[in-house]
Amino acid sequence: MDTLTAQATSGLDLAALAAANLTPVLGRYFERSWARGEGHHLYDTSGKAYLDFANGIAVSVLGHRHPAVTAAIHAQVDALIAPCAAMGYAESTVRHARLLAEFLPESLDSVFFMNSGSEAIEAALKLARRVTGRPGIIAFRGGFHGRTIGAASITSSNINYRQGYEPLLPGVYLSPFPSVYREFAGDEERAVEVSLKHLRDLLATTIPPSAVAAMILEPVQGEGGYIPAPPTFLRALREICDDHGILLIADEVQAGFGRTGRMWSFEHAGIVPDVVCMAKAIANGLPLSAIATSKALQERWGKSAHGTTFGGNPVSCAAGIAVLETIRAERLVENSAARGAELMAGLRTIAAGDPRIGDVRGLGLMIGVEFVRDPATREPDGSLCEAVIQGCADAGLLLISCGVEHNVIRWIAPLNVTPDEIDEALGVFGRVLRELPAHPEAGRI
Repeated sequence: MDTLTAQATSGLDLAALAAANLTPVLGRYFERSWARGEGHHLYDTSGKAYLDFANGIAVSVLGHRHPAVTAAIHAQVDALIAPCAAMGYAESTVRHARLLAEFLPESLDSVFFMNSGSEAIEAALKLARRVTGRPGIIAFRGGFHGRTIGAASITSSNINYRQGYEPLLPGVYLSPFPSVYREFAGDEERAVEVSLKHLRDLLATTIPPSAVAAMILEPVQGEGGYIPAPPTFLRALREICDDHGILLIADEVQAGFGRTGRMWSFEHAGIVPDVVCMAKAIANGLPLSAIATSKALQERWGKSAHGTTFGGNPVSCAAGIAVLETIRAERLVENSAARGAELMAGLRTIAAGDPRIGDVRGLGLMIGVEFVRDPATREPDGSLCEAVIQGCADAGLLLISCGVEHNVIRWIAPLNVTPDEIDEALGVFGRVLRELPAHPEAGRI
């Protein structure tokens, strides 16, 4: 153990140590100093334990130091670490692609590995333009797809992700997302009707369908507020894309791998996208991402049309295999649905007695709790949201926010969370909320 690691276990303030050399650009939800993770808990450098319902923003779906993942990493490190995709094949990379295909619809049988969610989005956009020969990309307002230039061009969940980077990718058009609670006061049918009208108007007045390469969306918006797209909306998009030869791209970076009580969130609508983008949970903490399509689509993309140095790293893929095997063996998609139902019921019980909670929504273990100043006007209350998050952290529960106004708490417990942990988290959340003043004025991250 090096000196810094040894010190970090005895109360070292890592935030203070980082100030001199670590970038101030990266936003952080907390300024706490972390020493280790074990199971479903993070431990700070003072030894305090925190029930981790943030999971590194939906990454550590099996918790920290999961024995199967840890063993797979150690075994692979002893055999081969360096990436070798351009040099040939590594066994773990090949096995991971084959196993991943088993968890996807039959038509999505070809996998291209990369390193991050943003990279997966960039690859999907490149593929769409090249194979269709069309320039246009339609995305949906409130979506978050990443921070690289192409991904930022289709992102609109926060103006800070776009400000100062214009001109962004040309040929991108944003259409309204059916935000059922915020824009339509819970009227799902109306939300779908209006959103589809705007989309059809866009195709009739601004860009013809024949010029659109792809439509891309998160079936459940993540950063934008944990907002599920109504199944009827997703089915309508699939039909429009089929009618006009447009590729439908599902961004499953946050919602995938069982998070919503199905392996993929698009399954709730009974559709199959042309391209699926995945990352975050794919290797339980190691950098890895992928896109999956039909083999025929990638053959049309063409050899060397895209590339990667680190994508499909053998160690990351070994971890990815362990993730999928564990999800299957421990029936964690089913656990996500069951524990998610318990969490949803508990949160809605709390919300029923507190008008500051305007909405509780989501699928499986991907649930958003939206705070408002006035339930009638639905005016967002980001200050209360931040105060609850910090209060829960002080009480040993890690939650994080999302939403354009930072007024939604996202609940993203690990897939193997237990009923007792759900009860513990609900108890902390309810107690912290009761003890806070009606509308605390707190700073935002």
